[in-house]
Amino acid sequence: MDSRVLAIAGSDSGGGAGIQADIKTIAALGVYAATAITALTAQDTLGVHGVMAVPPAFVARQIAVVLGDIGADAVKTGMLGDAATIEAVCDALSGCDAPVVVDPVMVAKGGARLLSPDAVAVLVARLLPRAAVLTPNIPEAEALTGLAVGDLTGMHRAAEALLRLGAPAVLLKGGHLPGDTLTDLLATRAGTEAFAASRIASRHTHGTGCTLASAIATGLAQGMTLREAVVRARTYVRAAIAAAPGYGSGHGPLNHGVQVWS
Repeated sequence: MDSRVLAIAGSDSGGGAGIQADIKTIAALGVYAATAITALTAQDTLGVHGVMAVPPAFVARQIAVVLGDIGADAVKTGMLGDAATIEAVCDALSGCDAPVVVDPVMVAKGGARLLSPDAVAVLVARLLPRAAVLTPNIPEAEALTGLAVGDLTGMHRAAEALLRLGAPAVLLKGGHLPGDTLTDLLATRAGTEAFAASRIASRHTHGTGCTLASAIATGLAQGMTLREAVVRARTYVRAAIAAAPGYGSGHGPLNHGVQVWS
């Protein structure tokens, strides 16, 4: 392992999402994972049953000591929770030139809100310009832009709006739209590319967003271009869904140990 990813996110006690999904993904793709934990959640496949935030100053301390000793070739952010934590994370990353993959975790799959409303403006003002790529799903894109997204045309509009907000690149995930074909859009200032694939019929999709963002960060840490990292990350997530172990009675976890080596 000659590359390193720092994952900054909340802990999922069920092991399917959050920092646990980040560590599993980064390690499965051959990179060293370090972490800064922003919150503890009592969580299973049925939902989030409690959240205990880590003080922002201690989140920043975790980041500082990791960067100061181990270092990072890429950074991934997930659940940040509130405006003070976003500010602390941005301050702690101010001297780090590694690419940052921002997963704007706002609502859990079960519906629990994971980002306070007042934090959205801070995320846009401070974290988006720092990102190498932003990876929202459709509800998150709607919350960030104020636009309704009901089809592929709406996805294009939302992706362009997110670029105008300051993100240099956006991977807008289309899984919330109905239909048998799932389309993700990778938008940059150079243009937009659509990635379409058949939807995998499965309830075991807990942690897909965390997993995808961490896989992209891992690819960037390994020297891939953004497009290369996105292509491999999508392949990995789809394979992990298809090989899901079937745990839990709600939205079950993926199989992060799946191999997608070429």
